[in-house]
Amino acid sequence: MLDLGCGSGAFTTFVAKAVGEQGKVYAVDIQPKMLQQLERKLAKPENQDIRNIELKETSAYELPFEDETLDLVYMVTVLQEIPDRGRALREIKRVLKPSGILAVSELLPDPDYPLRSTTVKMCQLEGFVLEEDLGNLWNYTVRFRKP
Repeated sequence: MLDLGCGSGAFTTFVAKAVGEQGKVYAVDIQPKMLQQLERKLAKPENQDIRNIELKETSAYELPFEDETLDLVYMVTVLQEIPDRGRALREIKRVLKPSGILAVSELLPDPDYPLRSTTVKMCQLEGFVLEEDLGNLWNYTVRFRKP
């Protein structure tokens, strides 16, 4: 799976533990300083048993993965930070396997918080199919499937 816009890894280690040793998490961010923070976090004693995370510094527009190779891409308060969201969503669609999942989470304290309907429309416009809608006004996750 891909943690797109992983930042300092607030969710990355939890996801890596959830997928287990058989799974792999690619932590991608455009900012080297964020990835350095995640590296320091992974070096802490409580995280040294986590070996299934691979860090990649790259843009959401040029993901370094072959077509249709990932099962899941998730973003937490990231989509609105990307200037050309349509281009990023098309790139995500390219790397997701058929029936792969895109999960987008947003939290209201974020100054770029979009309404749920905005996120849904944006992803549907790029061909994703809404599968599940969770949460409330303060925070939500919408899950889409690649057709």
